[in-house]
Amino acid sequence: MPDLIVPYVALIVLLTITPGPDMLLVLRNGLRGGGEAAWLTGVGCCAGIAVHAVAATVGLSALLAASAEAFTVLKIAGAAYLIWLGLSSIAGTLRRRRGDDETLASLARSEPERAPLDARGAFRQGLLSNLLNPKIAILFLTLLPQFVAAGEPRVQTTAILAAAFIAIGLLWMRLLSLLIEPAARLLKRARIGEWIERVTGAVLVAIGVGVALERR
Repeated sequence: MPDLIVPYVALIVLLTITPGPDMLLVLRNGLRGGGEAAWLTGVGCCAGIAVHAVAATVGLSALLAASAEAFTVLKIAGAAYLIWLGLSSIAGTLRRRRGDDETLASLARSEPERAPLDARGAFRQGLLSNLLNPKIAILFLTLLPQFVAAGEPRVQTTAILAAAFIAIGLLWMRLLSLLIEPAARLLKRARIGEWIERVTGAVLVAIGVGVALERR
């Protein structure tokens, strides 16, 4: 066990529960598909983190950090994906709001975005949102080495720290999905969920724009 595991876990818990794009995406999909969709979105987010963790452990993330072009391409792709998710969320609530018109309702149901959010779609959205986020790769590159004490095997200790990061993320996503399940049912009946989904969509768009404009 790494010597610095206790302060590391305390820091990761703080980072994990801090609101960000992952939490917003889980909330958005939870409002659309309930607790299961929220949980699978969270699993997808953690799977994306796991890919970055493996890349950092074996040294591949250093190549991304060293290449300004690769970093920029991945950053723009990630920003575009967040903006697309946010806009589709806002547009979806507006279409549902106009669902009293029978023709518009039938058109909305025929659009892929308005189809029920299935398990694969929820997982894919979480996975892509983090796979396309180069800041996670940079986080692992800068954070993990600080908790590898002198004399510890670098690869083994880094792997343990990365596994702890993912485990904490999964536990938090599970708790979040359990809390979202009853809230989603209540908010759908009260139609407050539509406004919350619009707000989360707007925030995702704002985060995406911020990521795109952020300097390396």
